[in-house]
Amino acid sequence: MPLQFYNTLGRRLDTFEPVNPGEVRMYTCGPTVYDRAHIGNFRTFIWEDMLRRYLRHSGFRVTQVMNVTDVDDRTIKAAIESGQTLAVEKTFFDDWEVLGLETVEHNPRATDHVDGMIELVRRLESAGLTYERDGSIYFAIDRFPGYGRLIDLDPAELKPGERVEGDEEYSKENPRDFVLWKGGARDVEGQVAVWDSPWGSGRPGWHLECSAMAMEFLGEQLDIHTGGVDNIFPHHVNEMAQSEAVTGKSFARYWLHAAHLLVDGGKMSKSLGNFHTVASLVERGARPSAIRYLLLSAHYRTQLNFTLEGLAAAEKAVERLSEFKKRLQDVTADSASSKESTGAQDAVDAWKAAFHKAMDEDLGVSGALGATFDLVREGNAALDEGRLDLSGAELILGALDRFDSVFGVLALREREDRTVNPDLAAWVEDRIQARAQARIDRDFAAADAIRTELDERGIVLEDTASETRWKLRRDADLDAFDPAAQKS
Repeated sequence: MPLQFYNTLGRRLDTFEPVNPGEVRMYTCGPTVYDRAHIGNFRTFIWEDMLRRYLRHSGFRVTQVMNVTDVDDRTIKAAIESGQTLAVEKTFFDDWEVLGLETVEHNPRATDHVDGMIELVRRLESAGLTYERDGSIYFAIDRFPGYGRLIDLDPAELKPGERVEGDEEYSKENPRDFVLWKGGARDVEGQVAVWDSPWGSGRPGWHLECSAMAMEFLGEQLDIHTGGVDNIFPHHVNEMAQSEAVTGKSFARYWLHAAHLLVDGGKMSKSLGNFHTVASLVERGARPSAIRYLLLSAHYRTQLNFTLEGLAAAEKAVERLSEFKKRLQDVTADSASSKESTGAQDAVDAWKAAFHKAMDEDLGVSGALGATFDLVREGNAALDEGRLDLSGAELILGALDRFDSVFGVLALREREDRTVNPDLAAWVEDRIQARAQARIDRDFAAADAIRTELDERGIVLEDTASETRWKLRRDADLDAFDPAAQKS
């Protein structure tokens, strides 16, 4: 089956064919940095990360641009009210790193590309598609026949007074038009929020920013444009119109949009006490790998209901994958059964066919995860029955690595397991060695006492044929560990 995506443009499943074979140019609507991103925002960003990964997994070279909107009305209003600066994206990228998202090729800030935005307005002006009102420049949608093509919208169907911009501060000739350049803007103390232009001082409109930066880095025709469903109208409709009006070309061939996230069956709200950020969940003991897994576990075009119970189930799922990988890694030439592996190649081939069939059809994660856990079940059974030798284990490990190159949860879990208090890690290793010596000395009471001591600290031991491994329970108190207070 060829790779297919549900294209908002046309509302159908389309076979993916990039403009240049083997290359994908993808634009992602990035954060507007007026407040810390919440898990609803990251549901979309994590899905886009998986899309990027699967494209590369499928053999494409990907160039991705994700903008940072560091100047718009909401950002400026927040800066005025709270005294914060406009450039507050550090917390966003901190959370991005915590959740294991890949670094994209370009993260342009809007404030660094205003000249390109002014030039785009000039081109639209030369084409006769704009007008000025009170120092602001507007796109006249009635003058561009292609307006609304993304969602098959007839501009005449917009009711009088229905704004496509949603900005009450700027008057218009026609309330359906949208602003390209906002005159009469002012700087915020300590921050530049106004630029000179041929039409006087002001700042660019939000829709304009994405068009200018996308075309600067990716050219006049993109392969994929992504965002949340809330971006479709008016943002992407307006972005498409102004871009195609200046180039005469189709702006993006595939428009992909993720559905909203629900929390406890409803809208996330601070007043309801169900407003979650990545940091707030981690503070409650959630592992980033479990957050990532849960946000990826439902198809991107369906609403995902986020609950703490669902997060606990995601933790168990990631742990099951992680423990299976560790069991496979324990299979060595010395510890493996003398029997040859039976069925490993068939199991991997079946996984590969089912995984790709599901993912090739608009990133069908349910089928992909189902196929992967079928492989886990079959692999665990083979391990229990001594039917897996080194070559078989390596085959399945390779399949797990290919799975994780797309989902990115196992590598994140391994990073979490390594990121512990170094004093605690040294103390645990010392106690494990003391327990091993006690067992050699056949002092089993002392060995059991050490295991109990570790368990009270939230540290679980797991004895294998070749070593003793340890892991942290979720209730382990790492920050409170004081090595000087521990008994030797």
